[in-house]
Amino acid sequence: MFHEYRDEVTALKTHNAHFAKIFDEHNELDDRIKKIEDGEEVMGDMELEVLKKQKLRLKDEAYAMILEYRKTHK
Repeated sequence: MFHEYRDEVTALKTHNAHFAKIFDEHNELDDRIKKIEDGEEVMGDMELEVLKKQKLRLKDEAYAMILEYRKTHK
């Protein structure tokens, strides 16, 4: 996630515990969603949509934090 912001992500993960937490939660959800879509884990469509929305909210929050970091550190 956010490969084009690798430096910013590294700095934020190192110095911002909240960013590190939501970044890790996003990646965990991503892995779980892939397992469900690949049939390794069974889940209903509605529940899967909830996970996808949670993942998107985390990504949006992380992206906002990256943009704010860039404004103050570039």
